[in-house]
Amino acid sequence: MVTSDPSMKTVLALADQVARSEASILITGESGVGKEVMARHLHQNSRRADKPFISVNCAAIPDNLLESELFGHEKGAFTGALARRIGKFEEAHGGTLLLDEISEMDVRLQAKLLRAIQERVIDRVGGSKPVSVNIRIIATSNRDLAKSVAEGSFREDLLYRLNVVNLRLPALRERPGDIAVLADHFVKKYAAANGVPVRPISLDAKRALTTHRWNGNVRELENAMHRAVLLAVGPEIDVEAIRLPDGQPLTAGATGAAPAYDAGPASRAAHVADVVTRSHVGQTVAQMEKTLILDTLSHCLGNRTHAANILGISIRTLRNKLNEYADEGTSIPAPQSGVAAAGYAA
Repeated sequence: MVTSDPSMKTVLALADQVARSEASILITGESGVGKEVMARHLHQNSRRADKPFISVNCAAIPDNLLESELFGHEKGAFTGALARRIGKFEEAHGGTLLLDEISEMDVRLQAKLLRAIQERVIDRVGGSKPVSVNIRIIATSNRDLAKSVAEGSFREDLLYRLNVVNLRLPALRERPGDIAVLADHFVKKYAAANGVPVRPISLDAKRALTTHRWNGNVRELENAMHRAVLLAVGPEIDVEAIRLPDGQPLTAGATGAAPAYDAGPASRAAHVADVVTRSHVGQTVAQMEKTLILDTLSHCLGNRTHAANILGISIRTLRNKLNEYADEGTSIPAPQSGVAAAGYAA
């Protein structure tokens, strides 16, 4: 994992300390900070490293399918169940199961998950015999689960079971020293992937990178540097090659002269309002929403799950919107294999 930030090094040290234990781990932080990368780091440094690492995105699977995805089902358990299916719990037997964005799981299903964690047995949908499983659970969330417990959308007993050790990954704006290090890492990664020479990042570009807020965190930075590798001309990657999802350059004027992480709430709000006003004046709300969704999807290289996370909407809502736009004749960015599914450094 790529980092030079003291706070991130502290988190990594704690992760290394607990990696070889059997404790359940809860990894928290904003979307895009690298929670899945941390989960893989834990698995690779555990005593289960030679066993399967299975990941389930709880936010990307409809509630009525998630139970079967996790626990499997027997033939005839429901319409369309033409054969027995092994679920992710059984696939991960002996290894690690990552429950990504567990806060999105339905409360009813949380009860079944709690039993599986406590008793190390699962019940396939439509099954009559419990199945023993030997797995380690790692869960991630970009929400405050204590608040979700208070609101009644997450079980308190399940939180206690999952949160034996909590690893909170700081947002990228909280570790500005990592930005240039990560940017260099992504330049090398995507230059190699696209067969182009590795260009150094200019000083002006590094200043602009450091002062940008990076609301999408490491994921947003990764995508920006991937575009920059492809758009750069000349011997260096300059500011003009580093583009925002709407195609605008990452200039000091667009990001603010002072680092966003030092700005107060009022100045940040004024800055955002100014940018939005200049970018979208004359558009209807529906047009602005459409532009935002399509730009974000393009920014995520067509990856629906990543786009939904950045937009703060469910994958189901995003798909419905995209279907509407497609019906209107709008071209929808298709997922790009390999790149869109790549992990993120943190």
